Amino acid sequence: MRPVLAHLLRDAQRNVFAGIITIGPLFITWLVFSFVLSNLAKAGLPAVQLLGAVFPGNWIEQPWLQSVLAVLATLVVLYVVGRVTSLVVGREAFNLFEAALERLPFVAKVYTSVRQLLDTMMAKKEASQRVVLVDFPIEGHKSLGFLTRTLTDSSTGQQLAAVLLPNAINPTSAFLQVLPLDRVTETDLTMEQAMSMLLTGGAVSPESIRFSPVEASQPQ
Repeated sequence: MRPVLAHLLRDAQRNVFAGIITIGPLFITWLVFSFVLSNLAKAGLPAVQLLGAVFPGNWIEQPWLQSVLAVLATLVVLYVVGRVTSLVVGREAFNLFEAALERLPFVAKVYTSVRQLLDTMMAKKEASQRVVLVDFPIEGHKSLGFLTRTLTDSSTGQQLAAVLLPNAINPTSAFLQVLPLDRVTETDLTMEQAMSMLLTGGAVSPESIRFSPVEASQPQ
């Protein structure tokens, strides 16, 4: 009786784990989209309420219709803002708006930091923006990070690297390491591959990765 029960428990555990692996990515995707859509709906709800005041009727009081119209209104506003800022006049107006924000003590720090982070994450891969490995938390144990900027030591002239080390599973929390550039190992990973590794704890990753630094070829 006990072997049969143990077999059933192992089989149930294996099937439950397989179900979690199957449903997990779909569930996380649903959570992300639900979060995004709910925030878009909240942002556009005042516009829908204003529309209901201008055009009164029972049709606008339907909750699902209000949510759909709120999301569409927010997307339209985002499109218009992006379109306007892409034009010369729009860019000048946006620069004036940013200049006004930079004069506010606390808002300036937060806005500038977030703006620079978004520009870094959205920019194409360049010499100063790449996926790297660094020794962290101890030597010989590599951590995945993003080289966000190169600096120069004002005392010695040595090249330094600012590396952002996101936490696995929760990459919104991270460490910032400033270390000599020669202690940074450049990988051949793309930004998308690195984010997939971080979000899945390494379960989704390429078959190979450049782990050891590339040594310069010796002269003949």
